[in-house]
Amino acid sequence: MIRDVFDHRVIEAAAADVRLARMEFDGAGRWLTSVGKGPSEPLAAEVWVFDEALARVLLVHHRWRGWVPRGGRVEPGETPREGGRREVFEETGIEVELLPEPAAATVRSYRSEWPATLGLSFVAIVDAAKPLVPESGQPAAWTPLDEDWASYFPEDASRVRQHAGWLRDGSAR
Repeated sequence: MIRDVFDHRVIEAAAADVRLARMEFDGAGRWLTSVGKGPSEPLAAEVWVFDEALARVLLVHHRWRGWVPRGGRVEPGETPREGGRREVFEETGIEVELLPEPAAATVRSYRSEWPATLGLSFVAIVDAAKPLVPESGQPAAWTPLDEDWASYFPEDASRVRQHAGWLRDGSAR
């Protein structure tokens, strides 16, 4: 169970980010309050890395999930924000600063036979001229937001586009 792996600081940080998230899907807040009452997987964090024009997003090609924003499992002892920043660096070589408001909180299973995982999606805006140093076997690429990309979670593209639009319009909370 998640409480066996993560300390109180990590659970509180995840709960705070769920409350701050611009979008919440799949009952993420309710799911987090039920942690400890049954089986659950570790937390997941991803980062929607946009270029400065908010016209492109940085995606990585995962071997079976297709093109996805940078992210992965939050390690014991790190908050979801710390995990998201670490994953971006490991998978692209870019160090990012996350915007204060998370983009989304979701509950999803990353494979049909796996239990649900709380996932937090954070946002960073970086200079697209920074050189990418992708992880071996996972190419990274800047993808125009007006183009589609093949992903295990097809609804993510519209969510990423919607958030970029809010940022462009200045309507992010």
